[in-house]
Amino acid sequence: MKFVQIVRAALLLSVLFVALPGCEESGPAEKAGQSIDNAVEQAGEKIEEAGDTIKEKTHK
Repeated sequence: MKFVQIVRAALLLSVLFVALPGCEESGPAEKAGQSIDNAVEQAGEKIEEAGDTIKEKTHK
């Protein structure tokens, strides 16, 4: 459960770091950073889903 909270916090921080710079035109480095953020977010969601599945299987 604690791992899921850590992943959620990391995802939230990633979103904030992307949103804080404002509406400037994205350069190649920023686009790469956004791709990394998206990948981390998707990985976090998959990890959370896997954790939920494991939790459901062990509580039966």
